[in-house]
Amino acid sequence: MAREVKIKGKSGDDGEPRPEAAPAAPPSPADAVEEKLRPQRLSEIIGQRAVAERLSIALAAAKKRGEPLPHILFDGPPGLGKTTFASVLHNELGVELNLTSGASLDKKMDVMPYLTNASEGSILFIDEIHRLPRAVEEFIYPVMEDFRVDVVLGEGMAARTINLPLKRFTIIGATTRSGMLSAPLRERFHMHEHLEFYDPDDLARIITINSAKMRATISDDAAWELAGRSRGTPRIANARLRWVRDYALARADGAIDLGVARDALDMQEIDSEGMDKQDRRYLDTLIRVFKGGPTGAEALAATMTLAVDTIRDEVEPYLLRREFVVRTPRGRVATSAAYRHLGLTEPQRDVMDDLLEGQRRLFL
Repeated sequence: MAREVKIKGKSGDDGEPRPEAAPAAPPSPADAVEEKLRPQRLSEIIGQRAVAERLSIALAAAKKRGEPLPHILFDGPPGLGKTTFASVLHNELGVELNLTSGASLDKKMDVMPYLTNASEGSILFIDEIHRLPRAVEEFIYPVMEDFRVDVVLGEGMAARTINLPLKRFTIIGATTRSGMLSAPLRERFHMHEHLEFYDPDDLARIITINSAKMRATISDDAAWELAGRSRGTPRIANARLRWVRDYALARADGAIDLGVARDALDMQEIDSEGMDKQDRRYLDTLIRVFKGGPTGAEALAATMTLAVDTIRDEVEPYLLRREFVVRTPRGRVATSAAYRHLGLTEPQRDVMDDLLEGQRRLFL
Protein backbone atom coordinates (compact mmCIF):
# COMPACT_ATOMS: atom_id res chain seq x y z
CA MET A 1 0.00 0.00 0.00
CA ALA A 2 1.19 3.49 -0.79
CA ARG A 3 1.71 5.70 2.21
CA GLU A 4 2.52 9.29 2.95
CA VAL A 5 5.54 9.89 5.19
CA LYS A 6 4.69 12.28 8.03
CA ILE A 7 7.26 14.63 9.56
CA LYS A 8 7.02 14.64 13.34
CA GLY A 9 8.02 17.39 15.72
CA LYS A 10 10.77 19.00 13.65
CA SER A 11 12.16 22.28 15.00
CA GLY A 12 11.55 25.43 13.00
CA ASP A 13 13.90 28.30 12.28
CA ASP A 14 12.80 30.04 15.48
CA GLY A 15 13.76 27.06 17.63
CA GLU A 16 10.14 26.20 18.47
CA PRO A 17 8.98 22.67 17.70
CA ARG A 18 6.65 22.37 14.77
CA PRO A 19 3.39 20.52 15.31
CA GLU A 20 3.10 17.05 13.92
CA ALA A 21 1.86 17.02 10.35
CA ALA A 22 -1.85 16.36 10.04
CA PRO A 23 -2.77 12.88 8.83
CA ALA A 24 -3.41 12.55 5.12
CA ALA A 25 -6.98 13.24 4.08
CA PRO A 26 -9.01 10.17 3.14
CA PRO A 27 -9.27 9.56 -0.60
CA SER A 28 -12.19 11.20 -2.36
CA PRO A 29 -14.84 9.00 -4.04
CA ALA A 30 -13.37 9.90 -7.45
CA ASP A 31 -9.88 8.85 -6.30
CA ALA A 32 -11.26 5.60 -4.90
CA VAL A 33 -12.96 4.77 -8.20
CA GLU A 34 -9.80 5.64 -10.14
CA GLU A 35 -7.74 3.35 -7.90
CA LYS A 36 -10.25 0.56 -8.43
CA LEU A 37 -9.95 0.90 -12.20
CA ARG A 38 -6.14 0.85 -12.28
CA PRO A 39 -4.46 -2.35 -13.51
CA GLN A 40 -2.69 -4.19 -10.69
CA ARG A 41 -0.23 -6.26 -12.70
CA LEU A 42 1.94 -5.65 -15.74
CA SER A 43 0.04 -8.31 -17.68
CA GLU A 44 -3.22 -6.38 -17.12
CA ILE A 45 -1.98 -3.20 -18.82
CA ILE A 46 -3.59 -2.60 -22.20
CA GLY A 47 -1.65 -0.48 -24.68
CA GLN A 48 1.89 0.83 -24.25
CA ARG A 49 3.03 -2.70 -24.98
CA ALA A 50 6.60 -1.75 -25.95
CA VAL A 51 7.01 0.11 -22.65
CA ALA A 52 5.47 -2.77 -20.68
CA GLU A 53 7.77 -5.28 -22.40
CA ARG A 54 10.91 -3.31 -21.53
CA LEU A 55 9.72 -2.91 -17.93
CA SER A 56 9.04 -6.65 -17.66
CA ILE A 57 12.67 -7.33 -18.66
CA ALA A 58 14.00 -4.84 -16.08
CA LEU A 59 11.66 -6.36 -13.48
CA ALA A 60 12.77 -9.94 -14.15
CA ALA A 61 16.44 -8.97 -14.10
CA ALA A 62 16.06 -7.06 -10.82
CA LYS A 63 14.35 -10.05 -9.20
CA LYS A 64 17.06 -12.46 -10.34
CA ARG A 65 19.86 -10.19 -9.09
CA GLY A 66 18.04 -9.42 -5.86
CA GLU A 67 18.50 -5.70 -6.46
CA PRO A 68 16.12 -2.73 -6.68
CA LEU A 69 14.79 -1.62 -10.04
CA PRO A 70 16.86 0.98 -11.88
CA HIS A 71 15.66 4.57 -11.62
CA ILE A 72 12.92 5.17 -14.20
CA LEU A 73 11.59 8.35 -15.81
CA PHE A 74 8.15 8.36 -17.43
CA ASP A 75 7.17 11.28 -19.62
CA GLY A 76 4.14 12.07 -21.72
CA PRO A 77 0.84 13.97 -21.66
CA PRO A 78 -1.44 13.70 -18.60
CA GLY A 79 -3.66 10.67 -18.13
CA LEU A 80 -1.65 8.08 -20.06
CA GLY A 81 -0.62 5.87 -17.13
CA LYS A 82 2.58 7.16 -15.54
CA THR A 83 1.24 6.69 -12.00
CA THR A 84 -0.34 3.39 -13.03
CA PHE A 85 3.01 1.98 -14.14
CA ALA A 86 4.58 2.98 -10.82
CA SER A 87 1.82 1.27 -8.82
CA VAL A 88 2.02 -1.84 -11.02
CA LEU A 89 5.78 -2.14 -10.46
CA HIS A 90 5.19 -1.73 -6.74
CA ASN A 91 2.67 -4.59 -6.83
CA GLU A 92 4.92 -6.82 -8.94
CA LEU A 93 7.83 -6.41 -6.52
CA GLY A 94 5.73 -6.46 -3.35
CA VAL A 95 7.63 -3.48 -1.95
CA GLU A 96 6.68 -0.21 -0.28
CA LEU A 97 5.55 2.70 -2.47
CA ASN A 98 5.85 6.35 -1.38
CA LEU A 99 4.14 9.05 -3.40
CA THR A 100 4.97 12.74 -3.58
CA SER A 101 5.19 15.52 -6.17
CA GLY A 102 7.89 17.93 -7.24
CA ALA A 103 5.74 20.93 -6.34
CA SER A 104 5.49 19.84 -2.68
CA LEU A 105 9.26 19.50 -2.17
CA ASP A 106 10.23 23.15 -1.68
CA LYS A 107 13.34 22.58 0.45
CA LYS A 108 15.95 19.89 1.00
CA MET A 109 14.43 18.97 4.34
CA ASP A 110 11.09 18.28 2.65
CA VAL A 111 12.58 15.34 0.79
CA MET A 112 14.65 13.98 3.70
CA PRO A 113 11.86 11.87 5.32
CA TYR A 114 11.21 10.10 2.01
CA LEU A 115 14.92 9.23 1.73
CA THR A 116 15.73 8.23 5.29
CA ASN A 117 12.53 6.18 5.71
CA ALA A 118 12.93 4.32 2.42
CA SER A 119 13.19 0.57 2.92
CA GLU A 120 15.39 -1.77 0.91
CA GLY A 121 14.08 -2.09 -2.66
CA SER A 122 11.18 0.33 -2.11
CA ILE A 123 9.91 2.81 -4.70
CA LEU A 124 9.72 6.60 -4.36
CA PHE A 125 7.40 8.06 -7.00
CA ILE A 126 7.85 11.79 -7.70
CA ASP A 127 5.07 13.19 -9.89
CA GLU A 128 5.72 16.31 -11.97
CA ILE A 129 9.42 15.95 -11.19
CA HIS A 130 10.27 18.86 -13.48
CA ARG A 131 8.91 21.18 -10.78
CA LEU A 132 11.65 20.27 -8.30
CA PRO A 133 13.62 23.35 -7.21
CA ARG A 134 17.23 23.29 -8.37
CA ALA A 135 18.55 23.00 -4.79
CA VAL A 136 16.42 19.90 -4.12
CA GLU A 137 17.34 18.44 -7.51
CA GLU A 138 21.07 18.75 -6.80
CA PHE A 139 20.50 17.37 -3.30
CA ILE A 140 19.22 14.04 -4.68
CA TYR A 141 22.04 13.55 -7.22
CA PRO A 142 24.21 11.54 -4.72
CA VAL A 143 21.06 9.70 -3.63
CA MET A 144 20.43 8.43 -7.17
CA GLU A 145 24.07 7.55 -7.80
CA ASP A 146 25.52 6.36 -4.49
CA PHE A 147 22.50 6.06 -2.16
CA ARG A 148 23.83 8.57 0.30
CA VAL A 149 22.79 11.97 1.62
CA ASP A 150 25.32 14.74 2.24
CA VAL A 151 24.17 16.70 5.29
CA VAL A 152 25.94 19.94 6.21
CA LEU A 153 26.04 20.72 9.93
CA GLY A 154 26.94 24.17 11.20
CA GLU A 155 27.90 27.28 9.26
CA GLY A 156 31.03 29.00 8.05
CA MET A 157 34.40 27.67 9.21
CA ALA A 158 32.75 25.34 11.72
CA ALA A 159 30.61 23.61 9.10
CA ARG A 160 31.16 19.93 8.45
CA THR A 161 29.59 17.43 6.09
CA ILE A 162 28.20 14.09 7.17
CA ASN A 163 27.63 11.34 4.61
CA LEU A 164 24.48 9.47 5.63
CA PRO A 165 24.13 6.07 3.88
CA LEU A 166 20.69 5.07 2.66
CA LYS A 167 18.95 1.83 1.81
CA ARG A 168 19.01 0.98 -1.89
CA PHE A 169 15.69 1.97 -3.44
CA THR A 170 14.21 3.12 -6.76
CA ILE A 171 13.17 6.63 -7.74
CA ILE A 172 10.47 6.78 -10.40
CA GLY A 173 9.91 10.23 -11.87
CA ALA A 174 6.92 11.34 -13.94
CA THR A 175 6.70 14.49 -15.99
CA THR A 176 4.48 16.06 -18.61
CA ARG A 177 7.33 18.37 -19.67
CA SER A 178 10.53 16.40 -20.04
CA GLY A 179 12.17 19.33 -21.83
CA MET A 180 12.10 21.27 -18.56
CA LEU A 181 14.26 18.66 -16.81
CA SER A 182 17.93 19.54 -16.48
CA ALA A 183 20.35 17.28 -18.34
CA PRO A 184 22.13 16.10 -15.15
CA LEU A 185 18.84 14.95 -13.60
CA ARG A 186 17.59 13.31 -16.79
CA GLU A 187 20.84 11.39 -17.25
CA ARG A 188 20.64 9.90 -13.76
CA PHE A 189 17.57 7.90 -14.73
CA HIS A 190 18.68 4.56 -16.14
CA MET A 191 15.43 4.06 -18.07
CA HIS A 192 13.52 6.80 -19.91
CA GLU A 193 10.10 5.75 -21.18
CA HIS A 194 7.80 7.96 -23.26
CA LEU A 195 4.08 7.13 -23.13
CA GLU A 196 2.08 7.55 -26.35
CA PHE A 197 -1.62 8.21 -26.87
CA TYR A 198 -3.79 5.09 -27.10
CA ASP A 199 -5.51 3.92 -30.25
CA PRO A 200 -9.33 3.44 -30.24
CA ASP A 201 -9.04 -0.36 -30.16
CA ASP A 202 -7.06 -0.34 -26.90
CA LEU A 203 -9.32 2.31 -25.39
CA ALA A 204 -12.43 0.31 -26.27
CA ARG A 205 -10.95 -2.72 -24.48
CA ILE A 206 -10.13 -0.58 -21.43
CA ILE A 207 -13.68 0.82 -21.40
CA THR A 208 -15.21 -2.66 -21.63
CA ILE A 209 -13.07 -3.98 -18.77
CA ASN A 210 -13.68 -0.95 -16.55
CA SER A 211 -17.42 -0.99 -17.17
CA ALA A 212 -17.45 -4.53 -15.76
CA LYS A 213 -15.54 -3.27 -12.70
CA MET A 214 -18.24 -0.59 -12.32
CA ARG A 215 -20.92 -3.29 -12.65
CA ALA A 216 -22.29 -1.68 -15.79
CA THR A 217 -23.19 -3.43 -19.05
CA ILE A 218 -21.88 -1.83 -22.26
CA SER A 219 -22.19 -2.94 -25.87
CA ASP A 220 -19.21 -3.18 -28.18
CA ASP A 221 -20.36 -0.33 -30.42
CA ALA A 222 -20.99 1.89 -27.37
CA ALA A 223 -17.47 1.16 -26.11
CA TRP A 224 -16.09 2.13 -29.51
CA GLU A 225 -18.15 5.33 -29.47
CA LEU A 226 -16.68 6.33 -26.11
CA ALA A 227 -13.19 5.38 -27.26
CA GLY A 228 -13.50 7.59 -30.32
CA ARG A 229 -14.46 10.58 -28.16
CA SER A 230 -11.79 10.11 -25.47
CA ARG A 231 -8.81 11.81 -27.14
CA GLY A 232 -6.64 8.71 -26.92
CA THR A 233 -6.40 9.10 -23.13
CA PRO A 234 -7.52 6.42 -20.61
CA ARG A 235 -8.19 8.99 -17.86
CA ILE A 236 -10.62 10.83 -20.13
CA ALA A 237 -12.16 7.52 -21.24
CA ASN A 238 -12.82 6.58 -17.60
CA ALA A 239 -14.40 9.98 -16.93
CA ARG A 240 -16.63 9.63 -19.99
CA LEU A 241 -17.56 6.09 -18.91
CA ARG A 242 -18.56 7.22 -15.41
CA TRP A 243 -20.82 9.91 -16.85
CA VAL A 244 -22.42 7.55 -19.39
CA ARG A 245 -23.01 4.95 -16.66
CA ASP A 246 -24.77 7.55 -14.51
CA TYR A 247 -26.82 8.73 -17.48
CA ALA A 248 -27.84 5.15 -18.27
CA LEU A 249 -28.98 4.60 -14.69
CA ALA A 250 -30.95 7.85 -14.59
CA ARG A 251 -32.45 7.94 -18.10
CA ALA A 252 -32.38 4.33 -19.32
CA ASP A 253 -32.51 0.83 -17.85
CA GLY A 254 -28.87 0.92 -16.78
CA ALA A 255 -27.48 -0.81 -19.88
CA ILE A 256 -25.22 1.27 -22.11
CA ASP A 257 -25.94 0.85 -25.81
CA LEU A 258 -24.89 3.05 -28.72
CA GLY A 259 -27.94 5.33 -28.46
CA VAL A 260 -27.50 5.86 -24.72
CA ALA A 261 -23.79 6.57 -25.13
CA ARG A 262 -24.42 9.14 -27.87
CA ASP A 263 -27.22 10.85 -25.96
CA ALA A 264 -25.10 11.07 -22.80
CA LEU A 265 -22.07 12.50 -24.60
CA ASP A 266 -24.25 14.92 -26.56
CA MET A 267 -25.64 16.23 -23.26
CA GLN A 268 -22.04 16.92 -22.20
CA GLU A 269 -21.49 18.63 -25.57
CA ILE A 270 -18.74 16.19 -26.52
CA ASP A 271 -18.69 15.83 -30.29
CA SER A 272 -17.54 12.96 -32.49
CA GLU A 273 -13.90 14.12 -32.33
CA GLY A 274 -13.90 14.29 -28.54
CA MET A 275 -13.91 18.10 -28.55
CA ASP A 276 -15.88 19.93 -25.90
CA LYS A 277 -17.60 23.32 -26.01
CA GLN A 278 -14.40 25.22 -25.21
CA ASP A 279 -12.45 23.52 -28.01
CA ARG A 280 -15.13 24.41 -30.55
CA ARG A 281 -15.30 27.95 -29.20
CA TYR A 282 -11.55 28.26 -29.77
CA LEU A 283 -11.91 27.18 -33.41
CA ASP A 284 -14.96 29.39 -33.92
CA THR A 285 -13.09 32.41 -32.53
CA LEU A 286 -10.03 31.70 -34.66
CA ILE A 287 -12.14 31.32 -37.81
CA ARG A 288 -14.88 33.90 -37.27
CA VAL A 289 -13.01 36.69 -35.50
CA PHE A 290 -9.51 36.22 -36.90
CA LYS A 291 -10.53 34.91 -40.34
CA GLY A 292 -8.77 31.60 -39.74
CA GLY A 293 -5.51 33.20 -38.66
CA PRO A 294 -2.68 33.67 -38.32
CA THR A 295 -3.02 35.11 -34.83
CA GLY A 296 -1.30 34.78 -31.48
CA ALA A 297 -2.36 32.93 -28.35
CA GLU A 298 -2.60 36.20 -26.40
CA ALA A 299 -5.12 37.64 -28.85
CA LEU A 300 -7.21 34.46 -28.75
CA ALA A 301 -7.11 34.34 -24.96
CA ALA A 302 -8.16 37.98 -24.65
CA THR A 303 -11.08 37.50 -27.05
CA MET A 304 -12.23 34.33 -25.28
CA THR A 305 -11.63 35.89 -21.82
CA LEU A 306 -9.39 32.98 -20.83
CA ALA A 307 -5.89 32.84 -19.38
CA VAL A 308 -3.15 32.34 -21.96
CA ASP A 309 -1.91 29.27 -20.00
CA THR A 310 -5.37 27.71 -20.35
CA ILE A 311 -5.20 28.18 -24.11
CA ARG A 312 -1.69 26.77 -24.41
CA ASP A 313 -1.87 23.93 -21.88
CA GLU A 314 -5.50 22.76 -22.02
CA VAL A 315 -7.05 23.69 -25.36
CA GLU A 316 -4.36 23.74 -28.01
CA PRO A 317 -2.47 20.44 -27.45
CA TYR A 318 -5.34 18.25 -28.67
CA LEU A 319 -6.26 20.57 -31.54
CA LEU A 320 -2.63 20.61 -32.68
CA ARG A 321 -2.36 16.83 -32.42
CA ARG A 322 -5.54 16.35 -34.46
CA GLU A 323 -4.25 18.91 -36.99
CA PHE A 324 -7.20 21.27 -36.63
CA VAL A 325 -4.70 24.06 -35.91
CA VAL A 326 -1.09 24.63 -36.91
CA ARG A 327 1.46 26.96 -35.37
CA THR A 328 3.36 29.12 -37.82
CA PRO A 329 5.94 31.88 -37.30
CA ARG A 330 3.07 34.33 -37.74
CA GLY A 331 0.68 32.66 -35.27
CA ARG A 332 -2.10 30.04 -35.10
CA VAL A 333 -3.85 29.07 -38.34
CA ALA A 334 -6.99 26.95 -38.72
CA THR A 335 -6.61 24.03 -41.14
CA SER A 336 -9.05 22.67 -43.69
CA ALA A 337 -9.99 19.92 -41.20
CA ALA A 338 -11.22 22.56 -38.73
CA TYR A 339 -13.50 24.13 -41.34
CA ARG A 340 -14.88 20.74 -42.34
CA HIS A 341 -15.50 19.72 -38.74
CA LEU A 342 -17.45 22.90 -38.02
CA GLY A 343 -19.33 22.64 -41.30
CA LEU A 344 -17.87 25.89 -42.66
CA THR A 345 -16.58 26.80 -46.10
CA GLU A 346 -12.86 27.46 -46.16
CA PRO A 347 -12.00 30.79 -47.82
CA GLN A 348 -9.63 30.81 -50.76
CA ARG A 349 -6.13 31.72 -49.70
CA ASP A 350 -3.50 33.26 -51.91
CA VAL A 351 -0.67 30.82 -51.22
CA MET A 352 1.92 32.92 -53.00
CA ASP A 353 1.06 35.98 -50.90
CA ASP A 354 1.44 33.91 -47.72
CA LEU A 355 4.84 32.63 -48.84
CA LEU A 356 6.07 36.09 -49.77
CA GLU A 357 4.85 37.53 -46.48
CA GLY A 358 6.59 34.76 -44.57
CA GLN A 359 9.86 35.36 -46.41
CA ARG A 360 9.57 39.10 -45.86
CA ARG A 361 9.20 38.60 -42.11
CA LEU A 362 12.20 36.26 -42.00
CA PHE A 363 14.45 38.96 -43.46
CA LEU A 364 13.16 41.82 -41.27
